Amino acid sequence: MAKVIVDDLDVQGKKVLMRVDFNVPVKDGKIGDDNRIVAALPTIKYVIDHGGKAILFSHLGRIKKEDDKPGLSLRPVAEKLAELLGKPVTFVPVTEGPQLEEAIDNMSDGQVLLVQNTRYEDVVNGENVKRESGNDPKLGEYWASLGDEFINDAFGTAHREHASNVGIAKAMEKAGKPVAAGYLMEKEIKFLGNAVDNPKHPFIAILGGAKVSDKIGVIDHLLDKADKIIIGGGMTYTFYAAKGIPTGNSLVEKDKIDVAKDILKKAGDKIVLPVDSVVADKFSNDAKAEIVDGGIPDGMMGLDIGPKSIKLFEDVLKDAKTVVWNGPMGVFEFPKFAKGTLAIGEFLGTLKDATTIVGGGDSTAAVKELGVADKLTHISTGGGASLEYLEGKTLPGIASISDKK
Repeated sequence: MAKVIVDDLDVQGKKVLMRVDFNVPVKDGKIGDDNRIVAALPTIKYVIDHGGKAILFSHLGRIKKEDDKPGLSLRPVAEKLAELLGKPVTFVPVTEGPQLEEAIDNMSDGQVLLVQNTRYEDVVNGENVKRESGNDPKLGEYWASLGDEFINDAFGTAHREHASNVGIAKAMEKAGKPVAAGYLMEKEIKFLGNAVDNPKHPFIAILGGAKVSDKIGVIDHLLDKADKIIIGGGMTYTFYAAKGIPTGNSLVEKDKIDVAKDILKKAGDKIVLPVDSVVADKFSNDAKAEIVDGGIPDGMMGLDIGPKSIKLFEDVLKDAKTVVWNGPMGVFEFPKFAKGTLAIGEFLGTLKDATTIVGGGDSTAAVKELGVADKLTHISTGGGASLEYLEGKTLPGIASISDKK
């Protein structure tokens, strides 16, 4: 079912509540990576350019005690947003009460206001009450009462049922007020949804990362849809163990070996595993590394895919029409073991006439480091959300957006 999107709203003169994802790295008041702020700009600009009042909600980090609050204020984000928009952004340092209500009432059409970190509501008077992350209905109703319309543009939190997304949406719907998806949310639904439900073939999934347990649901869901599933990263060695291939000291989830056996049996020839590895005697960038074919020798651990695996994966990918990539091929945080991840990212940038979708922190970092991000179709802003979407799960943040009539 198609969702109502921002274009469907009449925002002129309206107080437009927007859930955005400004969960960005902040250190000493400085923002390390503003990609999530930049990703929200098209929807914010649409609202203010069409005479709406943009009232923004976001979380930042996790707040478990009062002492966490000062370092997780959204004030630096408001300053960066003002810089990116080229116009003032009113920052309200509270999440509820007269100060917030008056600031909203005093807004003129075309202005932007950012509410303090919604997770400040998880700790109240020193008590860990989780009003935001526990989706307290009264909090959702209060925030909904501040506006005329609601836009959810925070795909990164779409798998969470929080007061600032699902809570506001339900209260707005109950009050007969519109709930729409922003442009970023619409893009995520379009690309990830089509990749899973209506892909052009050959459809290749590339799944990496440390643990099979993180990706079991995705592999299961994609087995019937993908033509091939390339496996890399630490999860390789649980599959090696399932096939009886020596794993040395590599990461192996022993309680998932039987699961890996079942997947391999069900998959037939769809699963593509590395054929060589970059191994080391310790988990360190300073470790002495060598390349080995097949199994991992005793005393060594696999930390990246080797050159033969890179070539194998490129051969599988070269004719692909749809590619979804989530998770690194090796220990990407160590430059010595990042080559496999970078090679795959670079190769994806060369594919012609293919829909290429990348999600997950290290995969995204790789394509940005290589400068090929603009050659890919879509880079997902949601880590856990994109994984759950690829599993075929219903995401509460998306489900709570109104369907088009």
